[in-house]
Amino acid sequence: MNILITGGTGLVGTRLSAVLTEAGHHVALLSRTLAPGSPCRTFQWDPAASTIDPAAVPFADAVVNLAGANVGEGQWTAARKQELLASRVDGLALLHHELAKPGHQVRTVVSASAIGLYGTTGDALVTEDTLPVGHDLLADLTQAWEQAAAPLAALGLRVVVPRIGVVLSLAGGALPALAEPVKLGFGAPLGSGQQWLSWIHIDDLCRLFLAMLTDEAWQGPYNAVAPGPATNAAFTTALAEVLHRPLLLPRIPAFILQLAMGEQSEMVLTGKRVSAAKVLAQGFAFEFPGLREALQAFYAPTLTIGPQPAQPLVAGAGSADGGK
Repeated sequence: MNILITGGTGLVGTRLSAVLTEAGHHVALLSRTLAPGSPCRTFQWDPAASTIDPAAVPFADAVVNLAGANVGEGQWTAARKQELLASRVDGLALLHHELAKPGHQVRTVVSASAIGLYGTTGDALVTEDTLPVGHDLLADLTQAWEQAAAPLAALGLRVVVPRIGVVLSLAGGALPALAEPVKLGFGAPLGSGQQWLSWIHIDDLCRLFLAMLTDEAWQGPYNAVAPGPATNAAFTTALAEVLHRPLLLPRIPAFILQLAMGEQSEMVLTGKRVSAAKVLAQGFAFEFPGLREALQAFYAPTLTIGPQPAQPLVAGAGSADGGK
């Protein structure tokens, strides 16, 4: 299969490109700039200017849309909020325009979303059918992201929307940031420590994407989270135990995080307890369903600091070796 990935140079896209290639697929990236040294062919586009290489979409049998500016980077000024929104909806509008044309073979679009859609949900276990969605910045942003992808289905395409949780990887994202103070002996739960963290190991996420791409039974939204969500306190404790470090500090008060991070503090002070039941019912088997085994895969037994080498993965949604 020829698979075109937008946002393919980010944390998830980089790993996904490697995994899809290992599984025998042909991967190309759709990027605003050429990626020097990338093993994948790169087509250029500029969603803000509505320009795209005319050969990009005809290359593909399927499209994975990961494009979207990182919500964790930069202060949430009015200009930054607009950038976060435009980086998501402009690309999907341009894809829709191209996919509405004849002369391509695309039948499947996997368009990323996030569990931020659900807003702050407390201890309630939320599913794909949970309503209403939240009304904070992340919820509004994610809702707009999904609404921009919805018209693709009217073109007769199979559209799958993984709502991604906190992705665990040594290559970036939340895990290195959470682990560093623990390694230094300054680890502590954040705020109350009772806010939920719904996470997924990056390899399981990539297996899930591959299942969505190759099995036509997948359609619509799915929570891309492991079946074992944890509170912030439980996550911090498990991380300290795997790293063999003590937790010497008390909880870090919410007001300190609010002073330091401003509006962005909601990303660490609020959480969602998200269900993976729909993904499990579809026949997907997680290699890392539990938090401790996921953390040990990164840090035990040698406490590796840098990214670990990619392991070959075999396609298939119904086993723990299912392709990423």
